[in-house]
Amino acid sequence: MVQQMSEQRDTAPPERTDGPVPGRAWPRLALATAGFAVSFWAWALLSPLGPRFKESLGLTSFEQSLLVAVPVVVGSLGRIPVGALTDRYGGRVMFPLVSAATIVPVLYVGLAGHSSLAALLAGGFLLGIGGTSFAVGVPFVNAWFPPERRGLAIGVFGMGMGGTAISALSTVKLVDAYGTSAPFLITAAVLAVYAVAAALLLRDAPGRAVPTEPLARRPAATLRLSLTWQASALYAVAFGGYVAFSVYLPTYLKSGYGLTQADAANRMAGFVLLAVAMRPVGGWLSDRIGPVRVVTGTLVVVLAAALVQSSTPALTPVGTAAFLSLAGALGAGSGAVFALVALLAPANRLGSVTGVVGAAGGLGGFVPPLVMGSLYGTYGSYALGLLLLGAVAAAALTYTATRLRRTTAGR
Repeated sequence: MVQQMSEQRDTAPPERTDGPVPGRAWPRLALATAGFAVSFWAWALLSPLGPRFKESLGLTSFEQSLLVAVPVVVGSLGRIPVGALTDRYGGRVMFPLVSAATIVPVLYVGLAGHSSLAALLAGGFLLGIGGTSFAVGVPFVNAWFPPERRGLAIGVFGMGMGGTAISALSTVKLVDAYGTSAPFLITAAVLAVYAVAAALLLRDAPGRAVPTEPLARRPAATLRLSLTWQASALYAVAFGGYVAFSVYLPTYLKSGYGLTQADAANRMAGFVLLAVAMRPVGGWLSDRIGPVRVVTGTLVVVLAAALVQSSTPALTPVGTAAFLSLAGALGAGSGAVFALVALLAPANRLGSVTGVVGAAGGLGGFVPPLVMGSLYGTYGSYALGLLLLGAVAAAALTYTATRLRRTTAGR
């Protein structure tokens, strides 16, 4: 009984007043989404070039997986302090700051840091800065919208993860046409333009809740919330699965199905675009039928698709259908998890909660590429890795349909 009371107190939504969406909210949402997309574009620059670096530098499957995974883990862990800083200073300060800071590693990798694995790992480590922008955008957007519209609004913001599709579609083509530095120089220029635009145009919502407790105390208080751990576990599966496939799918398709690098990158872009399109759908559905129900449904699809793909069916049509089903479910599930966070997190701690949950999602995407690369190097097959994904989805589904449904009253 005491535990149940604690969980209900931890996850109880703060008092908020519903109201119309301010006219200024939509332009702010659009600008924040653009910043998220540009940062994710930079964050994902190494993934499409993974097969090329493997061949030119003689990397093993594990080293290639490590190369594309390092930006993911750094960007994920960085969301924790960046989320806490956003609670304190707001998106108006943090969006330009993150964008400007990301320019440095982009230029380093493009101009000097691609001649060895060590240099690429160092550059990839710093590229992780771009991945922290998510923890800036969620509290920024959330403050501009009333509760009944936050699922949709944060889902729309989440479409900025489509920046990885920009990278997938353009990076290899730009390298082939103009050399290795070209995509990095272009991305750095876009980041600079956005940093200036954000500094001039972004404004935090009037009456934004600002925490009064010291920054050092906030992480511990955030970790005491049951919601933080519940949402982190689900986001590690939903968004982590998306990140894992978005960075590793070109390698999977090239190794498992013999596709060319360009064809594999195009198919990865299709995966990403569908996941991006489904993220606001997941938020919109959550506003209407509740995020827990949406998460439950998406996990069922992830489980089924992972089991189908574990048999390595023909790419057309079964394999393509399985991957597209995974993309849609992971995108909608990601949107639903953050609809749950927006609904239940205390307003003055949303950035901190977002940072921890976002970190869990990114870390969820760090492990699978390493596992998949290692298993393929050992067994020459991806089947066991996909079965492990199915097992994780089944565990998350069981938890969501039982305990989480009870502690959130079915929302």
